[in-house]
Amino acid sequence: MAVVYIALGSNLGNRQENIQSAIALIRKNAVTVKKVSTVIETDPVGGPPQGKYLNAVIECQTSLTASQLLKTLQSIEQKLGRERTLKNGPRTIDLDILLYDNLKVSTDELTIPHPRMFKREFVMKPLKEIAPQILEKNFNESHQND
Repeated sequence: MAVVYIALGSNLGNRQENIQSAIALIRKNAVTVKKVSTVIETDPVGGPPQGKYLNAVIECQTSLTASQLLKTLQSIEQKLGRERTLKNGPRTIDLDILLYDNLKVSTDELTIPHPRMFKREFVMKPLKEIAPQILEKNFNESHQND
């Protein structure tokens, strides 16, 4: 079973309900949710003017491959009404794989570790809350060549 960290964000509709619904759907798809961070409210980063987000991070275990997990998360986003009409635009739900065990992936569809996670306070704060040891390990590894 792989240990996976997933970021959740919502700034359209009932944001809290969107995050809770996403977690419930994730649990129904061969994923065991082990920890859920505090949900925080944040300003949007990039994109057009839009409302504030609610953000959280969850720690999970799954037997799905990274590619299967990505497809599952995209399906959940679609079920919860996400429309990909505007890059970095407002969304009912955004689900991003941050880390998948020690796997490193770089394809057109998926990059693990998430390429911008260390630059985003709305990811780092909840991740640090539930997995400070993972954060230290990955931060040190990602900055060894700086």
